[in-house]
Amino acid sequence: MHYVVATGIVIKDGKYLIAKRAEYEKAFPGFWTVPGGKLEQKDYKGRKQDTDAGQWYNIIEDLLRREVMEEVGLEIDKIQYLTSLTFIRPDNIPTFVLSMFATYKNGEVRLGEGITDYAWVTLEEAKNYNLIPGIYEEILMLDKLLKGEKIGEWGK
Repeated sequence: MHYVVATGIVIKDGKYLIAKRAEYEKAFPGFWTVPGGKLEQKDYKGRKQDTDAGQWYNIIEDLLRREVMEEVGLEIDKIQYLTSLTFIRPDNIPTFVLSMFATYKNGEVRLGEGITDYAWVTLEEAKNYNLIPGIYEEILMLDKLLKGEKIGEWGK
């Protein structure tokens, strides 16, 4: 068994949304991160298939829309891929993460289950938060990309 997860850096007015994980979370309790969550069968099973071969498209994008809405109450738009990573959770479950980014579309932040705080931050302000390792570098990648710089793959 493994988890497939989508996370998303939400962009609004030149700032990035970060959220604090609850202390009871198994992976990275109390750390700041970006909204996201696990792929579940309900994200595609029972949904109309997109091809005659029984396939579904845009599942990760829909997963990210659902998770951002559940965790912070926002609608997002223009979802794009940034990078990926894999890690083993403290409960020994391998986890594959697709790190995405999206623009804010609508809504006011409402904290959902598992989230205890949020902040809209600049790249420089993000340094002041206890982020999950790698999240700052993802925000840096995105910041460079939005400024028209070539980013390549994740790197420290």
